[in-house]
Amino acid sequence: MKAAGAYTPLRNGASVAWDSVPRRPWGAFAEELRGRLAAGCRASAYFCAGSGRSGGALVALLADDARGLVWAGRTHVRGAFPSLAAEFPQLERFELEIREQCGLDPVGHPDPGPVRGTAGPGAGPAPEGRPYRVEGEGVHEVAVGPIHAGVIEPGRFRFQCDGETVLHLGIFLGYQHRGVERALAGGPGPRSPHIAETLAGDTTIGHALAYSAALEALAGARPPARGMALGALALELERLANHVGDLGALSGDAGFLPTAAYCGRLRGDFLNMTALLCGNRFGRGWVRPGGTTADADAARLRELGLRLDAAERDLAGALALLRGSASVQARFRGPGRLESGEARALGMVGPAARACGLDRDLRRDHPLGHYRIRTMAPSVHPDGDVWARTEVRRLE
Repeated sequence: MKAAGAYTPLRNGASVAWDSVPRRPWGAFAEELRGRLAAGCRASAYFCAGSGRSGGALVALLADDARGLVWAGRTHVRGAFPSLAAEFPQLERFELEIREQCGLDPVGHPDPGPVRGTAGPGAGPAPEGRPYRVEGEGVHEVAVGPIHAGVIEPGRFRFQCDGETVLHLGIFLGYQHRGVERALAGGPGPRSPHIAETLAGDTTIGHALAYSAALEALAGARPPARGMALGALALELERLANHVGDLGALSGDAGFLPTAAYCGRLRGDFLNMTALLCGNRFGRGWVRPGGTTADADAARLRELGLRLDAAERDLAGALALLRGSASVQARFRGPGRLESGEARALGMVGPAARACGLDRDLRRDHPLGHYRIRTMAPSVHPDGDVWARTEVRRLE
């Protein structure tokens, strides 16, 4: 496609030469960035390539969901650049990460705290920075973490509360920042796909597909249809396991143990289905550039279908118990509400966005692989509260 203004359009899964990405002065770059975000695009990525005395390239990738495009543009900055986070909150964390990784200061940032460490490349970790505190009669703080029960990532959460109302939440992560981006730089190499797979323990297939798609785009290659279908099948099994796990966690948080126990077992069933298909419960080693590392014979797929049917019946019963509980509805309806306008301003995606009434789904809006052939119908709920987030997962 032909470049327009300060940005050039791309499709998901395509590549473009670095020199073909328009480089504009900050004024033109920022003006079009503002215009596209105001028109409904969202910031898919905003990062710095290179840093030092000579400065670095500031790159923006803006997702245009309505047209299925990604707009790419860049500018060159030295030392500092004007922050746009007050005007567009979805850029807030991107700007702080640019500061930490490249040492470029977003001047005028509304909340210049750390994301994973202190400002500047190579600086040591300082994950909590300056905690924000709410003062007043009856206000109290609940501090959680950074060590949690279970296997979730360490994180420190500081809740400023007035009774049961949470006035402010400070989230501090980075306690186990592993430098994955730095480890992948200079690749691909023999370890690269394994590093990509372990970005997040519950999203092995998702990250392996994204890594493979990047290499396929650079090579101008396209996997066979069978490989794309098997990759999508593994991804949907992974998604099902995560949704069921989240539904169980929501049930446990509300003290509704029947569904929590059912979902704990059913998540294991979905992981075992992934093992049946891939040979590993988390799908490691299954997806690689060019397709999958093995095929699935007819007998295995028949067995998978039978297990899916059984899991669907059991899950429907467990969720009927949850939805029929008046105490659960009292806890889920209303709390945690996020309005659709706020969700749009934050650039939210996935189940959280769809639970706020935003009809967004990358599988449909920016399809890749098998999703170019078979589209998905998004599950959307307008209320934006805990009940809506539960329903979106149930419907999907």
